[in-house]
Amino acid sequence: MLISDSISLLWLVYGVLSLVVLLTGYLGLAFLPRLPRLVITWLVAGVMWMPSHFRLPLLEEGEFYSGFAPAVVVAAVALFEGSRASLMPSALLVAVGAGLGFLVGLLLWWRGRHRRTFDDDDYVDMPDNAPNGSRQGGRDERQEPVIG
Repeated sequence: MLISDSISLLWLVYGVLSLVVLLTGYLGLAFLPRLPRLVITWLVAGVMWMPSHFRLPLLEEGEFYSGFAPAVVVAAVALFEGSRASLMPSALLVAVGAGLGFLVGLLLWWRGRHRRTFDDDDYVDMPDNAPNGSRQGGRDERQEPVIG
């Protein structure tokens, strides 16, 4: 059951909250052009979603708890504890996540910039040799809309 397993519930809550943070961050950066907005948003996503393995000592001598957590959380805890052995691998994973997010943002921008633009020829219904009076939306004279 999802409620009884606290680790899966924790990951679910973290995933939902990270999506909320990313969406509000993307919308908050609406004043920026599309390239920096996508790059910054995906860089933050890479930092938040990169997993890292951790190992914590328990109260009993010689026993440890190990598992997976977001690399940025493992790095922050290692920094607060002053554990350089745990800080370096998790900080490296944070940097790798940021780099991968940066590349995904660039890729999304690059794919989105090749959108099709419409020309005037895309809106012409009739062949070019038809007289202007019988063409819909003829270019020579203005036509008012008619009801009925």
